[in-house]
This record gives sequence, structure tokens and C-alpha cells, in this order.
Amino acid sequence: MHIKMSRNITPSKCSECKLAVLGRCSVGKSATIVRYLTKRFIWEYDPTLEFIYRHQTPVDDELVSMEILDTAGQEVDSIQREGHVRWGDGFLVIYSITDRKSFEEVVQIKGFLDEIKKARNVSVVIVANKCDLDHMREVSTEEGEKMAQELACAFYESSACRGDESIPEAFHELYREVRRRRAMEGHKSRRRSSIQQMKQVLNKTLTKINNRQ
Repeated sequence: MHIKMSRNITPSKCSECKLAVLGRCSVGKSATIVRYLTKRFIWEYDPTLEFIYRHQTPVDDELVSMEILDTAGQEVDSIQREGHVRWGDGFLVIYSITDRKSFEEVVQIKGFLDEIKKARNVSVVIVANKCDLDHMREVSTEEGEKMAQELACAFYESSACRGDESIPEAFHELYREVRRRRAMEGHKSRRRSSIQQMKQVLNKTLTKINNRQ
């Protein structure tokens, strides 16, 4: 796996987040990432390579250190896909509006994420790419919005080729989802810890009472 650095990062001063970009071959995963990081569009990619991009950016006045995994475009075996899922904190799932099969696979990908993560709220944002090719559209905006609503995911239509604000917003919203999930898990953990402490105190009290009798 190759690593590409966008700039120097001081992790101790940043919130850290690992984001994996998933989707069918040729939906524009690499193009979307590069557009986000460089504001440029590159036509040719090697679909067999994976890259981890490291990027530092402010999100809601918070400095965030992102690692963004660009998954290989070819079909990968289940072990490798499971590794991607276990690695990531959040997932940007991309389909192309010109490829209905890529749209239909989003539900399968979300199911796979839920199965591996075994969490009620896996952090996922869905991106419908290539909206500059409206004349070749096979998936309507309404279909994408309906699917995202059913999967309880944020949804964006974008064009990596043309470039628009929806691309950075999708990445930033995904980080917000990760941040919200972490806050919920932290609250549950503190609650469990508090309950456990109360149980310990109660058990000690009952033990003392029993010893006195």
C-alpha cells in the first residue's frame, strides 16, 4: 500500500480520523479524492493500486488529521474488503449516476459495513458522482435521495470532473458523523463505568452489612 503525504501533520494537535472510499470500479473514487485534496481533476489512474492520503483540514473550527484510503478499483476478495472496513472510522460510498449497477451495489456495501462493524450507527455518506454527465444518467436524484434516506445516510450529488462544493462537504459531513458516533460511544462508556462503580459500592456496602450480622 502506498502512502502519499499532503502536508506535515502534528497529530497531538489534531483530531484523527480514518476514512475509506468505497464503490464499484470506475465510479470516480480516485478522482473524487484528488478533487477534494487538490481541487484538480486528473483523467488517468492506475485502478490496481491503493493509496492512503494524509490530509490536515479545519472542520467546524476543529483541526482534523485525516487518513483517506483510496481502495483499488478492481474486484477484491472478502478478506481485503474486511480489512478496509476494520481500518476505517467512516466510509464514503460512491456510485455513478451513469451506472445503475454501481447504484444497486451501495445497499450491499452498506450491509457489509454493518455486518463487519456490528454497530447500529456505522458512519457512512453516499456520493452520487458524474452529475456533469446528466445526458447519460441512469439513476435519478430522487432514487439516490430515497436510498440514502432508507439507509439513514447523508447524500450528495457531485462531479469530480467539474468540481463543486458538495465534494468537500461530503468529506466534512462524514467526519462530523464519526465525531457524533464517538461522542455517543463515549457517553455510553461513561454511563457503563458509572453503573459499574455504583454496583461495586453497593456490593461493598452489602458485604459490610452481612459481616456485621
